[in-house]
Amino acid sequence: MEASPEIAPLDHLEYMRLALSFAEKSPPKPTNFRVGAVLVDEGTNQVLSTGFTLELPGNTHAEQCALRKYSSAKNVPEEAVGNVLPAQTVLYTTMEPCQTRSAGNIPCVERILGTISDEDQGVKTVYFGVKEPDTFVVGNAGQSKLEQAGIVYMHVPGLEQEILNTATAGHQKS
Repeated sequence: MEASPEIAPLDHLEYMRLALSFAEKSPPKPTNFRVGAVLVDEGTNQVLSTGFTLELPGNTHAEQCALRKYSSAKNVPEEAVGNVLPAQTVLYTTMEPCQTRSAGNIPCVERILGTISDEDQGVKTVYFGVKEPDTFVVGNAGQSKLEQAGIVYMHVPGLEQEILNTATAGHQKS
């Protein structure tokens, strides 16, 4: 875990900027959005893990990388990561989590839902910077799935254009 003294508690815009800085590390490709994610213990204001698209081997998404890296750091299987997440865990992601994967991986919405092991464990809130454009999958319904499970889903305004510019770097511009 890393202390986050440079980011004030609940400074959602600054945490989103941090997620954007990780998105910028993702290689630009025409077949992916460049996304960054930051897993935070809101109770202690500590960054638990970070991730970005294609950071880990395979066609990995940012949220997937952050959760996988945290589970690895805690020496638990990825599917059991919810058992070791602090009670006030939140996720900042530059683009809303995917609900459908075209490449055979588990969708990020399902991964987030999989962190809920009981009322005190798992990701409690997802903060996102932009909705997923309809480039690869039309109509992301992840928000309703997360909210139905009791996960708060909140847009963090202010960086939309920067996020979209980063996310679509490497795409054909029309």
